[in-house]
Amino acid sequence: MKLRAALPMMLCLLIVAIGPRADAQLALPQVQIPDPAHTLPPLPELNAEPLLSAGDRLTGLRLDRITALLRRHRESIELDDRGEPVVRGVLVASGIDAAMIARAGQHGFELLDRDHIAGLDLDIARFRVPEGRSLARARKQLAKLLPAAEIDVDNLYFASGPGGALPHAALAAAAGAGPAALGLIDGGVAAHPSIAGRVEQRGFATGAPSANRHGTAVASLLVGTGPVRGAAPGRRLLAADVYGTDPAGGNASAIARALGWLVERGVAVTTISLVGPDNKLLSAAVLRARQRGMLIVAAVGNDGPAAPPAYPASYPGVFAVTGVDAKDRALPEAGRALHVDFAAPGDAVLAATGAQSTDRLRGTSFAAPLVAGRLALRYPAPSIDAIGPAVAALVMEARDLGKRGRDKIYGHGLICGTCGGR
Repeated sequence: MKLRAALPMMLCLLIVAIGPRADAQLALPQVQIPDPAHTLPPLPELNAEPLLSAGDRLTGLRLDRITALLRRHRESIELDDRGEPVVRGVLVASGIDAAMIARAGQHGFELLDRDHIAGLDLDIARFRVPEGRSLARARKQLAKLLPAAEIDVDNLYFASGPGGALPHAALAAAAGAGPAALGLIDGGVAAHPSIAGRVEQRGFATGAPSANRHGTAVASLLVGTGPVRGAAPGRRLLAADVYGTDPAGGNASAIARALGWLVERGVAVTTISLVGPDNKLLSAAVLRARQRGMLIVAAVGNDGPAAPPAYPASYPGVFAVTGVDAKDRALPEAGRALHVDFAAPGDAVLAATGAQSTDRLRGTSFAAPLVAGRLALRYPAPSIDAIGPAVAALVMEARDLGKRGRDKIYGHGLICGTCGGR
């Protein structure tokens, strides 16, 4: 590890921000977000021409994935005005009350459901877009009708790695109640021996919880024991399945509800290996979770450095994680965020993929839980005062990669370099 500045200076400069509690008089310093106008420098050992062609291929793959999704589920999914997939014909309002709901109804916006997310103290409502109106036009109209509320579409977020349902797979289940420092927002988790008996699950989509490969893999990299060893082996895990069997699963409203549940249960560190666009509801949910002491670790995605910035990784105060290969080089397909905080192994990572199966996987999805697990060992319970020392200790653990000190590709450096069966 390269020499670093003294710990007091680190606490001032390197601590990831957390918003103040409502009753707090002093806030921790805000994190410095790199200028989004600055592009990422070239990846190591790749010249510009191969990088450009690789970026074109990744962009094409992303568009192909969206096109295939629309073709299969046109009845429940459409594109918004940014070309991003969303729940068809649905608008989400946060910070809303009964009077606002009545006003919206008078102008043709049918209330689909309303929820108070207790853990976040956040009221949300979903409305059906009136017949004959486009999504973009309806959003503008509803925002004008309800200026005090935050109005947005219900964006979909994709697992940043191989997923897929596991037919007839047994679900992992906790053996008993107890504290859990770690949370996971993803698909459902199968009962692989490495994690069985330590995972409590709850569904936030139709058919959830329902085990899938991606959720199972991320869970094993968090708390797995034995040959499939996670970064925080043997710890308890709370897993929120936001996909289930719903074609429009993984939406912003499901993620917000999942965050609320994890906050209520006292989770200190949550992994979200999902990527998608900026969204007002998701932004508000992430901020409120952070204000209550939760640290969130998110993958930067696998759509390449030319892709739009990934969220939730790009939100201030969220730990954005990229992946590296066996030679500690950034994965060429790694996406980008408005900041990168840490790197972790993301190539040929050994993970559980089903109740009886394991595989070696690639992607930033499988780097994020390695960072989250190591962070949870230093931050086992939500506490604003404990955030600074926990983050400083994680920064000290990181092995510097790339340019000396923090950089835009590797952040503070490599965490858990020998994890994932490397």
